[in-house]
Amino acid sequence: MKVYEKNELVILEGVTDFDPKHIFECGQCFRWKAEDDGSYTGVAKGRVINVLREGETIYLKNTNLNDFNDIWKEYFDLDTDYSEIKDKLRSMDEYLEKATEFGWGIRILRQDPWEMIISFIISSNNRIPMIQKAIANLSREYGTYIGKYNGVDYYDFPTPEQLNKASIEEIRSCSTGFRDKYIKSTTEAVVTNNDNVYKYRDLDTEDCRKELLKFNGIGPKVCDCIALFGMQKYDTFPVDVWVKRVMQEFYVEDDMSLPKIRKYAIDKFGDLSGFAQQYLFYYARELGIGR
Repeated sequence: MKVYEKNELVILEGVTDFDPKHIFECGQCFRWKAEDDGSYTGVAKGRVINVLREGETIYLKNTNLNDFNDIWKEYFDLDTDYSEIKDKLRSMDEYLEKATEFGWGIRILRQDPWEMIISFIISSNNRIPMIQKAIANLSREYGTYIGKYNGVDYYDFPTPEQLNKASIEEIRSCSTGFRDKYIKSTTEAVVTNNDNVYKYRDLDTEDCRKELLKFNGIGPKVCDCIALFGMQKYDTFPVDVWVKRVMQEFYVEDDMSLPKIRKYAIDKFGDLSGFAQQYLFYYARELGIGR
């Protein structure tokens, strides 16, 4: 991969296993918006960036080489060989062979742990447009203003201290629904106990899950999502409605419980469970498998 800066763009040439649509629409993130030209604009790490793919070239707009090296290289997990991951997965069975081919450009983003905690609490029994709306509202009301890009104002996701200033009623007014009390409870707990959730990344997977499950509003599925997308615990396997459908379609009996589906998947896919989950999720949702 060749990386250089030109005309206020950071250009990545010779990039394989990177497709913005696959990455930003596989259920792992909520602050990326598709643009008319096929690019995606998103907010992460206190920055606003636009990402466009043309063949094996990726164009990163509204950034520079320093930010690429300091932020985006890690955020997009560019040091990980996804071709090797896909080779290992496709060798397991024909279903993963098809899923990895279909979602060839998926990468698991290295997202902010605190933002993932609140985002996936909001995601519980919720639709993606409403999740995106609630997160945008919380960011606008309590986050730090980043700036304007293409005529739109952007805000960073609020820190625990910033969000803790909001009452339950104010959180509810941001379209969070019944999750308002869970967001307030979790934020208060983190601030009051001076709990550094970023250190959860250093724990093994089960200890990380135990820490996450202590918060109100975090059950097993939400916990696994946070662990995978915010803590890089790749041996987790979140089971939502689409993953349940694809697992029932290809791997397990229809009456198998969610905990047993999760265990089956982790036993089968091992340290690559999180990657398998993303390929299977995207494959199932885009093709409507198991409807």
